[in-house]
Amino acid sequence: MAVKAFRDAAADAFMQGAQTETAQRVGLALREMAKSVPISFCENVLPSFSFKNTESALAFSFDSSITYNAGYEQTIIEQFPGDEEAKEYADSLRSFFENYTQLSQHIPFEGEARTHAESFGWAGTWGGHSNPDFGRLVNLGTEGIRKIIDEYKKKNTFDTDWFYKGCEYALDALDILGDRFYALAKGLAEEESEPKRKQRLMRAAQAFELIPRKPANDFNSGVMAFWLLFLFDGVDSPGRFDQYMYRSYMAGCDEEERADLLDRLWEGMRSRRAWNLCLAGSDENWADQANELTYDILRIAAEKKYNTPNITLRVHRNTPEKLWDAVADTLSSGIGMPVLYNDEIVCAALQKIGIANAHSHEYCMNGCNQIDIMGKSHMGLEDGEVNLAKCLEYALNNGVDTKTNVKAGVSTGDARKFESFDQLYGAYKAQLQFGIYSVCSAANTAQHMRAMYGANPLRSCLIEGCLEKGVDYRNGGPLYGHGQVLAEGVADTGDSLWAVKKLVFDEKKYTMDQLMDALEADFEGYEKLRRDFASCEKFGCDHEGVDKLTTDVFNYFLTVLKRQHTYRGGVYTGGCSPFNRAAENGKKVGALPNGRKKGEAMFADSLGASPGCDTKGPTALIRSMLGYDQIHAGSGDVFQVKFDKKLFVSENGRAAFKALAKTYFMGGGQQFTATVVSPEELLDAKKNPEKHRDLIVRVGGYSDYFVRLSPELQENVIERTMY
Repeated sequence: MAVKAFRDAAADAFMQGAQTETAQRVGLALREMAKSVPISFCENVLPSFSFKNTESALAFSFDSSITYNAGYEQTIIEQFPGDEEAKEYADSLRSFFENYTQLSQHIPFEGEARTHAESFGWAGTWGGHSNPDFGRLVNLGTEGIRKIIDEYKKKNTFDTDWFYKGCEYALDALDILGDRFYALAKGLAEEESEPKRKQRLMRAAQAFELIPRKPANDFNSGVMAFWLLFLFDGVDSPGRFDQYMYRSYMAGCDEEERADLLDRLWEGMRSRRAWNLCLAGSDENWADQANELTYDILRIAAEKKYNTPNITLRVHRNTPEKLWDAVADTLSSGIGMPVLYNDEIVCAALQKIGIANAHSHEYCMNGCNQIDIMGKSHMGLEDGEVNLAKCLEYALNNGVDTKTNVKAGVSTGDARKFESFDQLYGAYKAQLQFGIYSVCSAANTAQHMRAMYGANPLRSCLIEGCLEKGVDYRNGGPLYGHGQVLAEGVADTGDSLWAVKKLVFDEKKYTMDQLMDALEADFEGYEKLRRDFASCEKFGCDHEGVDKLTTDVFNYFLTVLKRQHTYRGGVYTGGCSPFNRAAENGKKVGALPNGRKKGEAMFADSLGASPGCDTKGPTALIRSMLGYDQIHAGSGDVFQVKFDKKLFVSENGRAAFKALAKTYFMGGGQQFTATVVSPEELLDAKKNPEKHRDLIVRVGGYSDYFVRLSPELQENVIERTMY
């Protein structure tokens, strides 16, 4: 009997497997989706398709696994009016996937736990990044991965058949796509008359004759295998691209074709908004791992001047000066990349949470700048966020949110009656603890629901531990299952606490009653008090008092986090990566003792000073930053520095930049981010955006075009101190 035209094969496969475990059903659906998803070759002759955005019933991506395209059932009814079978089928889709969507999107998590988490920040509201090992496909092929499956199927005989079947079905989907792209490339090549495109199509056909079943034998087949998998997965972060692609990069292709392929791939990464691509670094013996591909990527990034992919580069005690020079050259292009990470601190931080020494040197970044172990972990990226300044608002108001007048925190006493700074600081730590507990609890609930209903057999094939254990990527399969929760508003919190300590409890210039009256009035009628509090010393100026408080707050945040365990089988750690949320975080906070009025958008956009508050020069800023104990931060600690473009014109200027970064890293800094821009250009771009559409700046942990930012974020960038 012919299959009815209105039926969706992938949805049927998923629904008909309802009595089996989710991983198997997801694999079955992926195999069917691979047969029918529209495919093409883009202008640059790279494979083009998407499981993430489809016009059929189901979609698939790394962050959400299988999802249902709501409203698809209505499309069936409209296409087949009056057809009772079609209507019955549409109703079955609606009924089944309404229930499944509620479960997979963790609706049971709605309620008090989520409310508390969102009061302090957010938690568990998306599936997070990770770094699957794309090199498994490039260097082993699906046949090599199937051999790993066969090996562990024999060892893990207890109720794992469904898991391995799901993985095999996901590999089937890759093979099906490869066969379809081979036929398409061959057919298009025969019809193509333009010589250059014809040659590229012929080479694509040659690649797909081999991949994805077999390992890539040159850079042409390596690029095709990587890009096929990268799109299938849902366009996340390429990870240590220069490491797993190096074998194919150096094999088979001549220099001209190699350059052409890298150029085409760079255009593809830009068009699909690829996330974090990590370069260089050390191995466990501190040998430098930069190679020809590392330098060629830095070169093409400087030439293209795109804001994506988000390039990070790892440095360490044996990083060659040649690589430091290449970094300065690329930064001078104005793209704000590469961002630098310090292996000496990151590897030690990872080892402190139980990651093996050799594995710690395989770390890379994901998304903006969160830290992952390439092909060995699922560490959240991100699981949630705590607004540290909001915790101070609750400490000053006995747990009440001044913007909503709702009790959101815990009861810590009437701040007007605090007789010592220690009382206030104790109240603050209690609110921060509760915020961390709330966020981690909510994140764990979300992790649990995703483990049950959001299996990902594709990533289970690409992350060590999953096939070995017979356990899904989302359910504790990877070797490491730690979590990452980010801190926001760090400097605003430290500046505020210091102002209260100094003016109320040390100098006794004001009372807590006077301060609370001013905050409740949003400083209206208290202009002198506001000026006094706003003019207190600020973090980032090498002042012992405010620096100690600010860094102590963040260090305490990291300490409390490590006491919390993830559902995935690890501990939580933290960092500071505001992404583009700095302004929104500021808007959520009431009036603060650093002089900020309620809802102001100007807010710390990194672990450094609040914009414009570091007025004593870069050396003072670095001395303040080194008070943080960054060896306990297992997620990215964004440190934003804005440099005048003139600095990078001269050799002396570039040498000064390198010396500054090296000094920071030698002192214990984890990450260094540079925006290289002309101050005049920034101001003119605000007034005349049409003239500066290619102006790139760093925001949180990524680069973006200045004219695309919200007015509040543009002001944030402008207000940062220019060095």
